[in-house]
Amino acid sequence: MDLSSINPILLLASLMVAATPIILAAIGELVVERAGVLNLGVEGMMITGAVCGFIVAVGTGNPWLGFAGAAVGGALLSLCFGILTQYLLSNQVATGLALTLFGLGLSALLGQGYIGIKAPDFPDWHIPLLGDIPVIGPIVFQHDPMVYVGLFIVLLVWWFLRFTRGGLILRAVGENHDAAHALGYKVRRIRIMAIMFGGACAGLGGAYLSLVRVPQWTEGMTAGAGWIALAIVVFASWKPGRLLLGAYLFGGVTVLQLNLQAAGLAIPVEYLSMSPYLATIVVLVIMSSGRAPGSLGRIFHASR
Repeated sequence: MDLSSINPILLLASLMVAATPIILAAIGELVVERAGVLNLGVEGMMITGAVCGFIVAVGTGNPWLGFAGAAVGGALLSLCFGILTQYLLSNQVATGLALTLFGLGLSALLGQGYIGIKAPDFPDWHIPLLGDIPVIGPIVFQHDPMVYVGLFIVLLVWWFLRFTRGGLILRAVGENHDAAHALGYKVRRIRIMAIMFGGACAGLGGAYLSLVRVPQWTEGMTAGAGWIALAIVVFASWKPGRLLLGAYLFGGVTVLQLNLQAAGLAIPVEYLSMSPYLATIVVLVIMSSGRAPGSLGRIFHASR
């Protein structure tokens, strides 16, 4: 084993890239759950976003339009979940699981003709002056634009939930939907909007995999990233700042195990491959002590 082949600067830079799809999917789910809805269909929305984004990007030659198509695809799929759970009052857990299965099947069908095709190039940004700073520059300021878009969305959600009237209403709906309804707030409308935002973010996370991280379409390429995003929301105690910490932890372990494989560590590859998921479970058990929103997963009956 040759650990000298592992470049720590490249390792940390790769960490930010590996964490980006998780950050995008998790921040959307955080908003959904703060509104009192439990959507277990994140994996299905991510894989749908991955294939929709890839198809649009290949068809137009523009990766930005691909990301827009992925957001629309994820939002439309999440809208189906919203209608089923908020208006037809179906069980949120069962509907979310069905959404994941449906998304996996739909993406496999849509992506049949795109296997082996390369996505349009999505260049990195070399931010002037900042990108030239020794050590910090290559780690933080020489990434593709979507890395910074993900961080901006997290900052925007934090600001929205903490400092705006809309964020206060969203949190009120998540804590006690009956009280929010009694005050005249449109609980279903607010939750539908949150659900669609979560679907759009999950779609962006999936598109990041197919347009930047790989970049090509492969069936089942999310490989459980949606479930990790769900776990990180709980680990973060429904707080955007801790969500970043959890995503970077998972991304760091993922990148480290790939580097250890390349260095020839004398451990079976299968054990290294499952290490990011084991680390997530261990940290989740140790750290998740926050209280969930009071109405999380409960069905809202407008007639009450």
